[in-house]
Amino acid sequence: MFENSMATAVLAASDLDRAQRFWHDTFGLDPVSTEMGGATYVVGGVIVLVYESQFAGTNRATAFGIMTDDLDRDMAELRSKGVVFHDYDLPELTTEDGVVDMDGERGAWFDDSEGNIIALSQPKSVTLDQAREMLAAASR
Repeated sequence: MFENSMATAVLAASDLDRAQRFWHDTFGLDPVSTEMGGATYVVGGVIVLVYESQFAGTNRATAFGIMTDDLDRDMAELRSKGVVFHDYDLPELTTEDGVVDMDGERGAWFDDSEGNIIALSQPKSVTLDQAREMLAAASR
């Protein structure tokens, strides 16, 4: 099953023009396609379709995740573009200045312009290169 396939992230937007401005202004990305009723981006080798929907922002869980090799650098860059990171004080997860540190694995969450929650993570147990190798091996 899925021998000839690829995964796509799908994010809803109540205002597609606003979402496209967010992706451009925040991530410096322009769509690689505006077909299929939305705007398609490529982030870290993953296709992300942002499409118009009346249900945008209704998911209160992480909708999309990005692994990075330097969480502090990327958070600073995003903050300089107006991104506000979530702070959580939950029994199983507490952030400090928007960051959770769980035995060296660090993460942060923020909303896109449409209320979708995006996670940034800097893993300790797997490097980005190792994750890419695992993905390539699984694709063979």
